[in-house]
Amino acid sequence: MSRPDFAAPHWLVQLLRPKQVPVPWNMVIRAAISLATPLAVAYALGDIAVGALMSTGALPVVLSEAAGTYRYRARRLGGSTVAAAGGYLIGLLTGGMPAWSVPAVVLVAAVSALISAAGSNASVAALQMFVFCVLGTAQHATGLRVEVLFGYFCVGAVWALLVALVTWTVRATSPERSAVAQVYIELAAMLSATDEPTSRVARHQLTTAMSTAYDRLLIARSWLSGRDATYRRLLNRLSAATPAVEAAVAMVNAGRRAPDEVIDYLTGVAASVLAAQPLAAPPELPEQDPDPLSAALYTGLKRIEQGDDRQRREPVSPLRRVRQWAGSLISGPLTWLVALRLTVCVAVAEVVALLVPFERSYWITLTVGVVLKPDFGSVFGRAVLRGLGTVAGVGIGAVVLAVGARGWVLVVLIAAFAGGAAVGKVRNYGMLGTFVTPLIILQMDLARTGSWPVVLARLVDTVTGCLIVLVIGYLLWPGSRRPQVGGRLADSFDEVASYVRAAMVRTSTNEARLARSRARRAAYRALADLRTAFQQVIVEPSPAGRQAVAWWPVIAGLERVTDAVTEVGVTIGRGTPSPSPADIELVTAALAELATAVREQRDPDSMPMPDNPRLAGVADQLGSTFDAVRGPDLVEQSPLRLMRRFLPYHRRT
Repeated sequence: MSRPDFAAPHWLVQLLRPKQVPVPWNMVIRAAISLATPLAVAYALGDIAVGALMSTGALPVVLSEAAGTYRYRARRLGGSTVAAAGGYLIGLLTGGMPAWSVPAVVLVAAVSALISAAGSNASVAALQMFVFCVLGTAQHATGLRVEVLFGYFCVGAVWALLVALVTWTVRATSPERSAVAQVYIELAAMLSATDEPTSRVARHQLTTAMSTAYDRLLIARSWLSGRDATYRRLLNRLSAATPAVEAAVAMVNAGRRAPDEVIDYLTGVAASVLAAQPLAAPPELPEQDPDPLSAALYTGLKRIEQGDDRQRREPVSPLRRVRQWAGSLISGPLTWLVALRLTVCVAVAEVVALLVPFERSYWITLTVGVVLKPDFGSVFGRAVLRGLGTVAGVGIGAVVLAVGARGWVLVVLIAAFAGGAAVGKVRNYGMLGTFVTPLIILQMDLARTGSWPVVLARLVDTVTGCLIVLVIGYLLWPGSRRPQVGGRLADSFDEVASYVRAAMVRTSTNEARLARSRARRAAYRALADLRTAFQQVIVEPSPAGRQAVAWWPVIAGLERVTDAVTEVGVTIGRGTPSPSPADIELVTAALAELATAVREQRDPDSMPMPDNPRLAGVADQLGSTFDAVRGPDLVEQSPLRLMRRFLPYHRRT
């Protein structure tokens, strides 16, 4: 078996590697305006410390910013701001009284962990509630009354919300148009790839683009009929791309490159979507090309021009969302275990903070909460990146304080650090810490007297918080270093099996075609999520990281199986019949055996493969995946042997 297309380098290299994403200039500009303007106005009026307090109120919006529809962003940013204000008020009311502040912070930490299970927006809001509760407990040292501090905070928060949403009326559907256009751009890029590794990366990017576009559009459709019609047209245009996407994946899997006229047409579709202009006529299938894959691709292009007519999906009521969240808390212990770990570590941090002789020791608790935040990936990786980012950020802050920057120079520096934080959010967690650290140092230095003590306290407290996380939340916490990735891989085998059942039968109704499309999206999204989860774990030097490295060829094999299934499904009904039910059952049984073997931590049994020339590609890829699970020539050991070594009892991981 050949070496997988992903060669895992040293864990630290993986940890420090930034994501290759474009710079979000719109977020950079909004962050700079939101944080620097209150300082500039206050400095012009003669009291820059007041501007620093208002700038603190703008932080929840800046830290919660994310790409998406304006309706989605309004709900996300509004919820985060309200949660941050609530946490800040609790901190203000209990600050200076350890008998009250310590239980309050621990309780808020536990509640925030439970709220995180309710979804992405709830998770971000819960984090802001905890962060600003901790910051609020330290504001008593300013000597200002609670209502004054809270008023400044609210003014800054309202200002940042206005900046974030001011372009709503003139660019209401621009994010959605960009998301749909990106699908066609990635589709053209995949078809123009000249080698297998490049085409595979392009297919991953296409999957991500489609998931992002569907997420944005399904969230975006509001109860306003005029705006809803626009969103629905975009959703129909996105849905119409499905046949072309399936045919393109099949063609790339077969090692074929699409004609230049097809690539040019898809690029033109992207431009037309962005400009809200009618689409040009698609190219016609050459008469001398009877290949079923080419026929499927050109038919898909015609479908893009015609568009789909999807009906509106009823929105989920807030009451139903609350019920789903409550059900998730009752059904499984994972959320409670995460909440317990966060609560214990925060309690330890609060006790340590009382004993540390440095000023501003509340940063210990703050660091623990941010690093241990549920659903944010590897605890080990975040702790290391937080520490490295803080050291770099403290160095920057120290230089700024050493040169004695004041006045308008500080305003410009805070704008620059705010923009850097916006870039760090999408590139690398350590980069985020590098820019947020001097930003907070300068804000706290302006709000209170002192300079070098702030720098020293920030460094010592953050390193202490990271050590608490690494020792108590990672090294000593039961199960934190055990591999827990096999179960997710097994679930992905099940998703691909469901896709096989939908893709390998001939569809004659719109409902059946829609079901197949949904099964394909579910399978590819599961694979994309699986890659993300493994990339988060692979940075750990623990057995979990080593097992993730060993499992990587299995993930690559499962992706190739899925592509081969797509190739078969595209050709059905174009002069070729569907595979027999018995052949389909053999494929799904093989996938089920792989899933069961992973869950039971054993080598998979040999399974019969379909004796059908049209399924030869699927059978070959399945055979390679069986070999990868058994691990004949992986990096060191079979991933199953690693599981049995570090998880001696048979249980689903």
